[in-house]
Amino acid sequence: MQPENPESYSAPAKATWPTPAIPGQPGAHLRAAQADGADPDLSDDAPARSADKAGATSGLEEIPDAEPTHGSKLLDELRAQIAQFVILPSPEALDAVTLWVAATHLQPAWQHAPRLAVVGPAKRCGKSRLLDVLTETVHEPMLTINTTPAAIFRSITEENPPTLLVDEADTIFGTPKMAEKNEEMRGLLNAGHQRNRYVTRVVGNDHTPHRFATFAMAAIAGIGDLPDTVMDRAVVIRMRRRAEGEKVKPFRSRRDIPALHDLRDRIAAWARPLLDEAADLEPEMPVEDRAADTWEPLVIVADLAGGRWPRLARLACAGMVAAEVAAEEDHPSGARILADIRRVFHAQREADSLSTEELLHHLRQDPEAPWAEWGRGGLTARELGRMLREFEIRPGNVRMADRTQRKGYMRNKFLDAWSRYCPTVHSVDPQAARPVNHPPFTE
Repeated sequence: MQPENPESYSAPAKATWPTPAIPGQPGAHLRAAQADGADPDLSDDAPARSADKAGATSGLEEIPDAEPTHGSKLLDELRAQIAQFVILPSPEALDAVTLWVAATHLQPAWQHAPRLAVVGPAKRCGKSRLLDVLTETVHEPMLTINTTPAAIFRSITEENPPTLLVDEADTIFGTPKMAEKNEEMRGLLNAGHQRNRYVTRVVGNDHTPHRFATFAMAAIAGIGDLPDTVMDRAVVIRMRRRAEGEKVKPFRSRRDIPALHDLRDRIAAWARPLLDEAADLEPEMPVEDRAADTWEPLVIVADLAGGRWPRLARLACAGMVAAEVAAEEDHPSGARILADIRRVFHAQREADSLSTEELLHHLRQDPEAPWAEWGRGGLTARELGRMLREFEIRPGNVRMADRTQRKGYMRNKFLDAWSRYCPTVHSVDPQAARPVNHPPFTE
């Protein structure tokens, strides 16, 4: 295999590594590297989101590739094997799955054990088939179909944790009632994301307290999104059904497992001597906070392998995290209400305040938002207040242009929440747009 840009090897490499991340603004530090004069406040939200996604990976394409190594060739081979049996939603998703599989063979080196959330909107999207391939390539697979949490944490050892594989997670978390019944499983998956998080249970006839380890990498597949706390700790693979003309190789255990096991063993043999080096590496990440914790093992594996993989890993990381941030903003709960209110204030030329009546009117007018059909008759003032209280935002008396007072919301009360939960919608710099008075609301 020849490198894609051999000219760069004879010349000094250009410094194009990502700049430090900005707290609360995923991808903002990368967007800043674009050409001067780019306008971050696009009035049309769809182009703005496209720009955010492109901005998240700006500059990462220029990371120079190194000469192929034994490790990079193993990752190339693993990537090709996975692609035979499953069509992933994007090349970046295929890269992420490949790196995640390799990372399972270095689990003792990691501080965080990334989850792989394999979700899809319906059946027959390839979720179970992907788990079939993972089962034959990851380190010490442990299938957890109908397995109790007690049996799982009693099977996890600190020195050599297994790789948990959970299929049909929608039967565990699919409805609020199911999720409440399986709260212990959710707690186990959350705790196991970070090293040194234990569960304590009494054992034996004398009921002696005993600590059980929870740290282990896990792949969870199901219809629909997993609980937010699990998704937040996961590399998210959003599967979809194959389109007409998309072909995959049928998976046949007798024929295909020996080759997958041979590749798995060769990856393990390559990774084993690198355990100490992997534990000491702290790569610069294109994302921050929990996303950086989750993706760090994958980026470290890529850096150990070399070749084109350091570039591919960072592109996948930045692009897929940016996509999940956008998806979170579209969710009817949480950041969605903040993002839509941000759009209303922006459309109203950054007014100092809006009455509750006017704010609700504009929220319901958005044909792509859920607020017109929220509840029985649309989003109400009481429900709006309840949702915003979670972000410590409360209504008060606001003065309108006609000098009357009404119940409403001040723009400056949202600034902190906007910068934290939906920074990619529109800039919240108070200097970016001057507050102006506006005529009283009339429907």
